[in-house]
Amino acid sequence: MPGEFHGQRSLHEFSVDMTCEACANTVTHILNKLGGVQFDIDLPNKKVCITSEHGVDTLLETLGKTGKAVSYLGPK
Repeated sequence: MPGEFHGQRSLHEFSVDMTCEACANTVTHILNKLGGVQFDIDLPNKKVCITSEHGVDTLLETLGKTGKAVSYLGPK
């Protein structure tokens, strides 16, 4: 889709309401399925840092598929 890729990899931080290892595994699965991302999950602080060419809207939509509350914290 047009506008999906920005051509430059950016690091973004998201808050994801993860409460357990299974939640983190769900986030891992959904981001791996999207592809084109590198990410770090901070389960105790409920944060996910993602490096990707995908736009913030695409990343938010993808993380939303986990069924968890998700918010964008900003660029890192």
